[in-house]
Amino acid sequence: MKSGTRPSGRYEGDEGRRLAERYESVDPDHLHSWISGRLPQGPAAVLDVGAGSGRDADWFAAKDLDVVAVDPSATMRDEAKRRHPSPRITWLCDRLPALDRVSKQGTGFDLIWLNAVWMHVPPDARARAFRKLVGMLKPGGLIVFALRIGGADLEDGMHPTDIDEIEYLARRHGAFAEERRRTCDALERPGVHWEQIALRLPDDGTGALPLLRHVIFNDKKSATYKLGLLRSVARAADGAAGMAHYGDVTVSVPLGLVALNWIRLYKPLVDAGLPQQPGANATRLGFVKAGWDGLRDTPAFDLKAGRSFRGDAARSLHQAIRDAVNTLVSMPIQHMTFPGSDRPILKVDKQRAGRPPNDILIDRDYFARFGELRVPLHLWRSLARHDTWIEPALVGEWTALMERWAQKQNRTLDRLAVENAMRWSDPTRDVEFAREISRQLLDEGRLHCVWTGARLTGGQLDIDHCMPWAAWPCDDLWNLMPANRHINQNQKRALLPSAEALEEARDRICTWWETGYVARVPDRFFAEARASLPVSEPDFDDLFDGLQARGRTLRSDHRIDEWTPARVGAL
Repeated sequence: MKSGTRPSGRYEGDEGRRLAERYESVDPDHLHSWISGRLPQGPAAVLDVGAGSGRDADWFAAKDLDVVAVDPSATMRDEAKRRHPSPRITWLCDRLPALDRVSKQGTGFDLIWLNAVWMHVPPDARARAFRKLVGMLKPGGLIVFALRIGGADLEDGMHPTDIDEIEYLARRHGAFAEERRRTCDALERPGVHWEQIALRLPDDGTGALPLLRHVIFNDKKSATYKLGLLRSVARAADGAAGMAHYGDVTVSVPLGLVALNWIRLYKPLVDAGLPQQPGANATRLGFVKAGWDGLRDTPAFDLKAGRSFRGDAARSLHQAIRDAVNTLVSMPIQHMTFPGSDRPILKVDKQRAGRPPNDILIDRDYFARFGELRVPLHLWRSLARHDTWIEPALVGEWTALMERWAQKQNRTLDRLAVENAMRWSDPTRDVEFAREISRQLLDEGRLHCVWTGARLTGGQLDIDHCMPWAAWPCDDLWNLMPANRHINQNQKRALLPSAEALEEARDRICTWWETGYVARVPDRFFAEARASLPVSEPDFDDLFDGLQARGRTLRSDHRIDEWTPARVGAL
């Protein structure tokens, strides 16, 4: 019924538009009444694979669900956008079995919907396609298949489907059939009927959370290195998903990024003399060498994508990352293994870093010099989705180790000093650059609130974290925006801007990005955006799509309440 994996002439041009008209003639309330009671409640995320005319995507959006609707047919996507212009729907060109663009966004879905799609997936690609879908499903999530059976109008590119095959694939991936049924064809085509099945994934269905608990709490530790490695990877999964490359069973992340996160985590601990090993001489670690010493005056918070280093500072940074990579590869990566085995959880594809450069822009291209770290897909997704549990657990266990070792060394640690050293970001410090630029534009009379569009005065200026800091501590420039202080502190607060609020503010946000950041620090702005958002091209349309995707992920994963300005809601 819809083009799920490969576009053909049937789904393009005039014929595609005629098909869209046919699909729209069917009432989704009647067609999908059997599943209505099992749909997730908002906030939740839906993936509609082979979205066709957008009929079903709009049905979900009307239920306050955020929808990623994918279809490889340009005609179908154009028709869908024209017919259903909902800000709760994101339209993507993608297809099974890879779903590359959806994977790159890193969103976990409460519901994955495949209505008249599976027949377009070749039988030899279905195991991979199913594995990909399950990998995107959140704990307790639902996958719904509607399988077309029979009919004389099958064309090239369509293949027979079998509900027993779906149940077999489900059992292999720990899912179970919650309901299955048979219905007539809504378009009354001769010889056609439909079999529908709803699959549920219990718990997280992957074993990732027990594995994380094992590494954090049970695994033997002669240093904090395993915790440091896991936290470095977790910071990448939560804050730099744009640098990840998704495969079928693993995610590849730049090893240089993990090493930089490692340095950023350890620098304040080393500076404060906090013990990272049980021995008396535990403050001098194997990766603390000449390169590290050259970064003594560099704040840890400046060690992030988008920052530039020159001269001696660049050479010191390069050497420090190379030393950190060597330590990571030879120690915690090798020794962090699956329970009851000597098989490493993480794998490395290392490259020669080359000579230290005189100028460094910390971005994807630079990190590529150091190779890649391959993380099991289920582990990566859990690190990204369950950060609100994982980060405190890592910090708490790391703190407990340091206190235990300090006690053996007859030392008493200052709890406040430990808390400060374990912090990942400083929200007050992080907004100063954005505030400085805002004041310049304010003096020129060119500064407006991104949410209301009203011109700002000095007493009204506030810097808003668009994606709220309380939910996701991101200090990238793209996330820092000028706002009216009363609106920010009394209305938006720590709420997530709704899809409607973001869409209504699109032009103002893009204008701020252009005049505030790109006109001054384009390299830093785009490097930060390409690191933390699922973007491919350095343009504002792609960047705004990435911002929307990040908001959808936060809403779905963390159940954050939304905010819509009163004037937007009245439109």
